[in-house]
Amino acid sequence: MNEKPSRHRRAIVLVCAVVVGLLAVGAVTTAIVWHGSATVLPDAPVTVRTVKVSTTDLTDSQTLSGTLGFGVASTVAGAGEGTLTRLPAVGDVVGRGAVLYRVDDVAVPVFLGATPLFRTLGAVGLKGADVQVVADNLNALGFPTGIQTTDPARAVWTARATAALTRWQRSAGLDPSGTLGVGQVVVLGAETRVNSVLARLGDAVARDVLTVTSTAKVVTVPVKATELSPVKVGGAVTIVLPDDSRIPGTIAAIGTAAAGGDGKDSASDEAPTLAVTITPNDPAAVAALDYATVEVKVVTRSRPGVLAVPVGALVALSEGGYAVQRRDGRLIAVTTGMFSRSLVEISGPGVTDGMTVVTAQ
Repeated sequence: MNEKPSRHRRAIVLVCAVVVGLLAVGAVTTAIVWHGSATVLPDAPVTVRTVKVSTTDLTDSQTLSGTLGFGVASTVAGAGEGTLTRLPAVGDVVGRGAVLYRVDDVAVPVFLGATPLFRTLGAVGLKGADVQVVADNLNALGFPTGIQTTDPARAVWTARATAALTRWQRSAGLDPSGTLGVGQVVVLGAETRVNSVLARLGDAVARDVLTVTSTAKVVTVPVKATELSPVKVGGAVTIVLPDDSRIPGTIAAIGTAAAGGDGKDSASDEAPTLAVTITPNDPAAVAALDYATVEVKVVTRSRPGVLAVPVGALVALSEGGYAVQRRDGRLIAVTTGMFSRSLVEISGPGVTDGMTVVTAQ
């Protein structure tokens, strides 16, 4: 009676052993197949982006807003007595000998110089810078005075100068009196362009009559005194025109009259602002523009002839500092210098021009 159950148990054990064995064989077979396929497939290629270390010039710049036009206007005041009977038009260009306006229907010509006429000239022996101004203009207009000196303050009026003045007055349609009084000519610093007319016909001449500017187009940039350090007379700049074209320019002048940052005066709590004048190197490049808002890029820092790579080529080291990585994986420690846009200056032992390094950019 007990023998049958015992045979049944042995059969179950045998079946289980066979199943386990088959499973084990399957597992081994599977492992072999998987391992075999891993060794047969080639490794996926590793692609890295590289750049070459190059020698270049790095610069940093500051962008300022400016206005292209004819520069800062200055006011011309009339002098003497009489009524304005003719005025110039905006845009008129006046130079030496040209009539600026008329008083009591008498022409008032332009002389060029640095000293305005402040007294009547014509008496022999008068000495001063105004004598030199009148003499210089008469000489330039073709009426020699014989007055020439390296020190304007020592210029002395002569009988020959009176004769020259008389001849010029006659040729200009003026009263050939041989004397020249206050208000009979207007002394300007250079040939100028009429910017605006402040007076009206019928006004007394002794008032602000008009404003004038340079005849050449310039860019005027207001710059706070605290930001003037990179701005130097003679410095090179880049002017960005409204159509995004870029032309070179030169800093021609820095205004000395300061206005407060709030538009009042230099006593303002804010830094005073100075007018910086920039001349385009090629006037023809702005010939089609009378007025326009432009940008001016001023170089604030430069590093010529340095080794540089894209910033993405830098590798931060765990111990601090940076390195660049060669294609073979070797790291070369570098010292960083100036950053300029997407480039950085690097130096260090083993860093050479043309060396290939890995970059993330």
